[in-house]
Amino acid sequence: MAHDTLRLLTLKEYAGVNRNDPIRFYFWPLLGRMYRRRVELCLNECLGGEDILEIGFGTGVTFLNLSDKYSRIYGLDLTASVKEVALVYERRGLNPILQNGSVLAMPYADNYFDSVLLISILEHLKPRELGLAFSEIRRVLKPGGQMIYGVPTDNTFMRLCFLMLGYNIRKHHFSSERAVAQAASEIFRLVHYTPMKSFLPLMGNVYEIGHFIK
Repeated sequence: MAHDTLRLLTLKEYAGVNRNDPIRFYFWPLLGRMYRRRVELCLNECLGGEDILEIGFGTGVTFLNLSDKYSRIYGLDLTASVKEVALVYERRGLNPILQNGSVLAMPYADNYFDSVLLISILEHLKPRELGLAFSEIRRVLKPGGQMIYGVPTDNTFMRLCFLMLGYNIRKHHFSSERAVAQAASEIFRLVHYTPMKSFLPLMGNVYEIGHFIK
């Protein structure tokens, strides 16, 4: 099976997000490889179809790849500037359908999407919110539709990595990969998990991709 390689614009072309967005990290040596790889592993799980929803689309870094697999790309994000992000991709012949909003109360019809994608989003939810989020995702998925998520692993190595980047991750990440997987398994049928290992093998896994089916 062919593996997706993330198709990036130049850094200065991205727009519509605040300075805390991690897009700059994608272009750093070594760390950039990890940031790109986690997205590529999620993209590899996307089976294609008519409609995909990405929750937490940010700069739209996945959109060039997703446009090869899906007829229409929808996006939902709490803070990204819908108009600015959409314009970046409209200039490249894409027409993503973007809205501001929360995974906890989504403005979409039941049984609509072939796929729902969440990359580094679910760890920001409180554990008590995970069930509601997954219920909403299940509601908007077609029967047999897929949910793909990626979350960082909760371990000492990852906490140190974020600390070196200037983040006390305990103030931003509230749900571990274990809590996310448990909540997802109560609502969806598991296809498989894909672990992503550190570039330093002794440090173990740094990311986990979950693939589930409605």
